[in-house]
Amino acid sequence: MRTFESPEDLPGRSPVAWRRSPVAIGLAVLAGVAWPPLWLTLIFWRPSAWFRGVDTDWRLMVLAIGLIGVPSLVWWLRREHARTGRPGTRLGVVWRFMFYGGLLAVALQAAMAVILSVLGWFEADGPAQALGFTETALLLFGVGGLPLAALVGVSYALWAGLCVAFIAFEARPAVKDRLGVLRGG
Repeated sequence: MRTFESPEDLPGRSPVAWRRSPVAIGLAVLAGVAWPPLWLTLIFWRPSAWFRGVDTDWRLMVLAIGLIGVPSLVWWLRREHARTGRPGTRLGVVWRFMFYGGLLAVALQAAMAVILSVLGWFEADGPAQALGFTETALLLFGVGGLPLAALVGVSYALWAGLCVAFIAFEARPAVKDRLGVLRGG
């Protein structure tokens, strides 16, 4: 059994580089979008409302966000890696996916709560009913929905990050310091 004495002993800390094959990157994006809990629940429990505005099944909304978010984050990571060389490890790739996926999920949930509360103003009969609808929408979708959105967003992003880290990246060989210029200090 391996012991972890320092952070360098943790798995996923070896240097990686993007694979040169665009097929591998495309496969990583497809695998990242195909989050198993999403597809399995869609197969076994058909959505009752496919695309009816606010009543759309949440799994279809998550799938649409994943279809846009995963390729966008892969594109952004490629640009960052070309510019700075980071993320340089698989752990860094997964961490970025989890951070930005959770952030995106919470931001979209908060935006949905605000949009729903504003839409309720147009259906209200008076200012008191509009205020009550705003309170209810912000309480249910804002306060109550944010932890669930964060949980779903981070777990979806964890899956996508693992897929990208292991399919789109390959181990980078260590560079020997032949001239002594790579030594720090």
